[in-house]
Amino acid sequence: MKENPRMTDLPHHKTRGRKILKRIILFCLLAAILYFAAFTTAIHIAGTRDNTRPADVIIVLGAGLRRDGGPGWALTRRSSQAADLWRLGIAPSVICTGGQAESFPRSEADACREILRNQGLPQSAILLEDKSRSTEENALFSSQLMAERGWTSAVLVSDSYHMLRAGWLFTQHDVETYASPVPANRIHHPHSYPHSLLREFLAFHWQVLKEALNLPVTYLSGL
Repeated sequence: MKENPRMTDLPHHKTRGRKILKRIILFCLLAAILYFAAFTTAIHIAGTRDNTRPADVIIVLGAGLRRDGGPGWALTRRSSQAADLWRLGIAPSVICTGGQAESFPRSEADACREILRNQGLPQSAILLEDKSRSTEENALFSSQLMAERGWTSAVLVSDSYHMLRAGWLFTQHDVETYASPVPANRIHHPHSYPHSLLREFLAFHWQVLKEALNLPVTYLSGL
């Protein structure tokens, strides 16, 4: 009995198709890994570049509080760096950013002000932006405060891993920004740095997706 050529060729085609599919999947996986590595490297490199120079204002990007309302270590190191810059005469004023999260007794901005006052800054040199819940809103509300006063340039103070996204967001609101990153080696828990890079990778791409879809300002905890 003569074999049907289509039936004899079918297993071969299936095997070849599976091999091609596996190669495509492997290629996509390797491409994704390389992209992730390249992007997180860019985040890290951006955080090593300090281009502090005189500006209209210094802006401290908010960070979480302790449950009792005391400033966490991230906010403490950012605020302390801003105080150092103010004493150097980099800018005459400091904007403390960050709203009040649920179940916390006060805003991040208020805790930042406390640190600055304890380090000798006068009340007249400190402004509060205490409505924001994210870096995106930090930029939005801080730029409004600046516009009211005719300010156009700002030194941004945050942790090193945060600087790439923060600078991009503030630039979108027509703020001329100069980065003053808190160095990675000042973070007391080095094991948290890879986690922070991952979070920034996700946050950056979430922001890009939002803009591509023309979504309004939205809030995701910690971003």
